[in-house]
Amino acid sequence: MASNGIGVRTFATAAEFIDHYDPRAPGCLVLDLKLPGMSGLELQEYLVRTRADIPIVVVTGHADVPSAVTALKSGAVDLIEKPFDYRGVLSVIRAAFTRDAENRERRARREEIRLRVASLTERERAVLRRVIEGKANKLIAAELDISIKTVEAHRAKLMEKMKAGSVAELVQTTLGFSLMDGPARAG
Repeated sequence: MASNGIGVRTFATAAEFIDHYDPRAPGCLVLDLKLPGMSGLELQEYLVRTRADIPIVVVTGHADVPSAVTALKSGAVDLIEKPFDYRGVLSVIRAAFTRDAENRERRARREEIRLRVASLTERERAVLRRVIEGKANKLIAAELDISIKTVEAHRAKLMEKMKAGSVAELVQTTLGFSLMDGPARAG
């Protein structure tokens, strides 16, 4: 079913949602806090615990402000209060879809970089660590007990593998990745 160009799937319970949730599918979860069985807050806690990365928009009534605050503190991206304005809801949902797309793009980019780092040989990683520390080829050669020409060759190869056009780009690309122990791990 679709509404305003947005695919919509409805679930009567949290358990039904969990059974059908596909983390590869883009979207957002519009979550009523009052659900039969597992509450909306309990579902949100479950999703956080299982590291499900889906933007959650909370739907609440006037009397449920404390629960709504808890949901927002637990990572909900927005709050819709009953009764709600259709256009306002649509705007909030579109913003959640945009956030989901940005998160997916960021994760894909991170995975691409992780694979690049993992493709480096042990020696290339050793050179890379020293290059991003700002060390000159001569010092790197001395530390690794190899020739300057060998450092230059490893440096050229790692720049190619990392698809970096400059040291600044290399540093920016590898920011946030552990280069200290073996190949980078997913996660």
